[in-house]
Amino acid sequence: MNEQSNGTESDTELEAVESDLNKLAQNDQENSSDSEASELTLEEQLQAALDEADQLREASLRAVAEQENLRRRTQRDVQNAHKFGSEKLLRELVAVVDSLEAALAGDESSAEGVQMTLDLLLKTFEKNSVVALSPQGELFNPDLHQAITMVPSDEIAPNHVLEVIQKGYQLHDRLLRPAMVIVAKAPSDGVA
Repeated sequence: MNEQSNGTESDTELEAVESDLNKLAQNDQENSSDSEASELTLEEQLQAALDEADQLREASLRAVAEQENLRRRTQRDVQNAHKFGSEKLLRELVAVVDSLEAALAGDESSAEGVQMTLDLLLKTFEKNSVVALSPQGELFNPDLHQAITMVPSDEIAPNHVLEVIQKGYQLHDRLLRPAMVIVAKAPSDGVA
C-alpha cells in the first residue's frame, strides 16, 4: 500500500507542479499582453504630447503675431495723433482768421470786428477746454503764476496777486502758460 500511496502522492505532486507551470505560463502571457498594452499606451501618450506641443507652438506663434500687429497699430495711431491731433482746433481757428481778415478789410468798424474775433476765439478756447487764468487778488500760486516782482502794498494782503500783467492759460489740468503777475508784500515799517 505504500507503493500505491507513493504513486498517488507522486501523481498529485506532478499534477500540482503542472498546475503551477500552467499558472506561470498564463501569467507570462498576461504580462506579455500587459506590456504590449503599456507600449501602445506609451506610444499614444507620446503622440498626444506631441500633438499638444504643436497646438501650444501654434498658439504661441499666433499670440506673438497678434502682439506685433497691436504694436504696429498702436504706433500708427500715435503717429496719427501727433500728426492730426490739432486738426479740430485748427479747423475752428480758420473762422477766427476769416473774422480778422474781414475786420482788416474795413467792412465793419475796426473795434467791432476785433471784438467779434476775440469773442470767436474765446468760444473756441471754451470748446477745447482752455481756461484763462486771471488771478487778480488771489493768493500767489507758483504752480500757476509767474511773479515778475513784489511790491509793498497796503491794499492787498501779502503774497496775493496785486496786478495781472498777462493772463495765463490752462488746458484741463495742464498749464499752457503761467499768468505773469505782480505780488504784494507787506509794506516796510522801518524808516530809511
